[in-house]
Amino acid sequence: MAASAIPARPAARTPAGRGLVPVLAFTGIAVAVMQTLLVPVVADLPRLLDTTTSNAAWVITATLLSSAVASPIMGRLGDLYGKRRFVLVSLVLMVLGSLVSGFTSDLVPMVVGRAVQGIALGAIPLGIGIIRDELPPERHGSAMALLSSSVGIGGALGIPLAALVAQNLDWHWLFFGAAALGALAMAAILAIVPQSAQRTPGRFDVIGALGLTLGLVALLLPISKGADWGWGSATTLGLFAAAVVIFLLWGLFELRVKDPLLDLRTASRRQVLLTNLAAVTVGFAFFAVTLVLPQLLQLPESTGYGLGMSMVVTGVCAASMGLAMMTVAPLAARLSAARGPKISLMTGLVLLAVAYLTGTALLGAVWQIVLVAVLAGSGVGIAYSAMPPLIFGAVDPSESGAANGLNTLMRSIGTSTSSAVVGVVLASTTQRMGSAAVPTLDGFRTSFLIAAGAALLGLVIAAFLPGRTRRDAR
Repeated sequence: MAASAIPARPAARTPAGRGLVPVLAFTGIAVAVMQTLLVPVVADLPRLLDTTTSNAAWVITATLLSSAVASPIMGRLGDLYGKRRFVLVSLVLMVLGSLVSGFTSDLVPMVVGRAVQGIALGAIPLGIGIIRDELPPERHGSAMALLSSSVGIGGALGIPLAALVAQNLDWHWLFFGAAALGALAMAAILAIVPQSAQRTPGRFDVIGALGLTLGLVALLLPISKGADWGWGSATTLGLFAAAVVIFLLWGLFELRVKDPLLDLRTASRRQVLLTNLAAVTVGFAFFAVTLVLPQLLQLPESTGYGLGMSMVVTGVCAASMGLAMMTVAPLAARLSAARGPKISLMTGLVLLAVAYLTGTALLGAVWQIVLVAVLAGSGVGIAYSAMPPLIFGAVDPSESGAANGLNTLMRSIGTSTSSAVVGVVLASTTQRMGSAAVPTLDGFRTSFLIAAGAALLGLVIAAFLPGRTRRDAR
């Protein structure tokens, strides 16, 4: 447990408290839009960058790696030196990375720009920490629910906007738009969000940060590239083995250092550990729908199951998932207040499982796809909304940034694993359509069944969380 910190100044006594939640929610949505802005053009990246498909994949992988590493590290820096300050640092890097990518059509600077952009994901756990520091407890639930869901909301809403830009403007405007969103978020943070008085005494654990970075790269890189390298290749297996060794050594170091990057004793508490394990399953289930539904909508009708929709129509259908998340956020907060965040998390996982099991049968019309997206979005929104209260109910306020950063990291591990698993399933169940190989309907259904299994596994994990406590009730 970290040493006692300076008490937080309640924002209810300041004018800033009234606009704080919308500003932080806009920041989260802007970051999420940045992460998904290349979805409409991902198939065209090899041509746009004049490179191979394998090399073009690094544009996506770089963002994945940097965002996963940034979440716990930026959270810890915020705990030590000020959350608002490092939200601004995250947004500055987002703008810088967007401009680097926007002014190039070459692979290497594009990958560098996307890696710098990915660091901005650290703004979301920092924003949740600011809510805890600055708002009175009765406003925590709805505010955290909205900000926790902002990743999904921004991702789903950003896809149709990106599709419109990609179809009507030069694709580089995707990055210039992301830079503009980042600049607007910075201006709003400077104008509205106060600098929290909550601080954690101690030093930043540089060795711990380097060890975590190396371990995550060794883990996530083969997950992302295993399909290209071969799951049984020496490179893939070697990196997985290296990840195990690095994390073991890193864990031993973190247990002995005075000011660890992550307090593993706190992270191993039942409530924190099980919530983070459930976060992996929710992240897995969430990403499966974003991989499958666009393909189903855009595949030609000649396949017998594709719906032949345009990129823009596909984006509008995907937006229904984000709108569902936005709608359920306040409802999820009320459910957590009435029954406890454990019940909210389990409710979200049940909805996710129902969405995917329904999807195995209802994939033949646009309205059916939208129904599955809305059910999945509702489940993800409720589940993500329940996680910050569960985490904060078990950690000291001085550890809120790092603890929620770790939770965000676990979601990222879930989405990365989902991408790899669903990619393998779809690649192994293709059929020839002219000169192209496309996934079969059985492949899509199998992917949905696996995602439903992940949601049910998360439900079992959540069932072992402690019940509602007096602290939850307060």
